[in-house]
Amino acid sequence: MEIEEQIAINMIARNNYVIHQLLLIQQSDQEATMAESPVQVNLVPIEATSKSFADYGQVIEASSDGDLFGPNDAQLDLSRGTPRFYIMRLEGRSFGFSTITHHANVTQCLGSVGGHVWYLGVAKPSLIEDVDGERGTRVVESGSDGHLYAPPTVEEVRVFRFSGPKFVKLNRGTWHAGPLFSDSSMDFYNLELSNTNEVDHTTHSFKKKNGVIFRFEDNTSS
Repeated sequence: MEIEEQIAINMIARNNYVIHQLLLIQQSDQEATMAESPVQVNLVPIEATSKSFADYGQVIEASSDGDLFGPNDAQLDLSRGTPRFYIMRLEGRSFGFSTITHHANVTQCLGSVGGHVWYLGVAKPSLIEDVDGERGTRVVESGSDGHLYAPPTVEEVRVFRFSGPKFVKLNRGTWHAGPLFSDSSMDFYNLELSNTNEVDHTTHSFKKKNGVIFRFEDNTSS
């Protein structure tokens, strides 16, 4: 009887493995099909203000010299590594994106050198500690450091427009695509951790996973 039970257990395990492999193949085929013919979603940029951007982070504007630290200042979390503040030069960032990224271990700050107009695609943080019951039960393990998160949805993606002497602080885990801009190149202040790009860079492909790409236009003056 024990031998028969063991044979049955082995058969069940083998069948489960085969089913799992078939599901992986099916998922891969579906993703390949969606990536070949993605649907374009057109977004309308929202002017970034402290109020409009509150779900994603903070918009920091100029304050008087001598003002004390308060809630309008960037609330930073740089405690999980060595801070890195530098100027990065970006090139060829047109008004469209198909992937979105988050950093689970740091609040990132970005700002245009010179106060030029630029844009940022975003979605709310979805680290597993921030996911509520209504969002769904699908959980993904990041390939960068193993943290858990829920994939962003197409419906929640927004694009914000930044202009003038201000910078943005992204909450830990905020999904973002960009900076994006119309010029051929642009320089940005960037505050993150020294190893953010190496060990804390989780990316979701809407083109591959959802069959969607995002585009936007903005005819407002800079």
